[in-house]
Amino acid sequence: MIEFHLDTKSGLPPYQQLVNQVKQAFKLNLIAEGDQLPTVKDVVRQLAINPNTVLKAYKELEHLGIASARPGIGTFITKKLVDPSLSAHGPLRVELGRWIAKARKAGLDDESIEALFSDTFRAGSWEKIA
Repeated sequence: MIEFHLDTKSGLPPYQQLVNQVKQAFKLNLIAEGDQLPTVKDVVRQLAINPNTVLKAYKELEHLGIASARPGIGTFITKKLVDPSLSAHGPLRVELGRWIAKARKAGLDDESIEALFSDTFRAGSWEKIA
């Protein structure tokens, strides 16, 4: 089951962060069709946020066709992921793990690694290497 977290520095509203985390977990095949999302009550308890924030996120996931609420039971993933690039995830994950290990050896902490990755990704400087 997915565990949500909030980043107060991201600039994104909390409900959008929840939606993005479900979409990302879905794309990474960490959740699949039929999986149940945490209950609103559990997310509220875990993150100490307003229940309406979680409800808004779940409604957005329904609108996107990714999830469906079953009254009295919970919210479930309803979409199948058909992505031919999934076979590339394993080797890329290993390569990225090696890169993270090198970054740690160079003295970078989590925040610095994320900043470096995000900045490089947004700048598109990786396109020149490929």
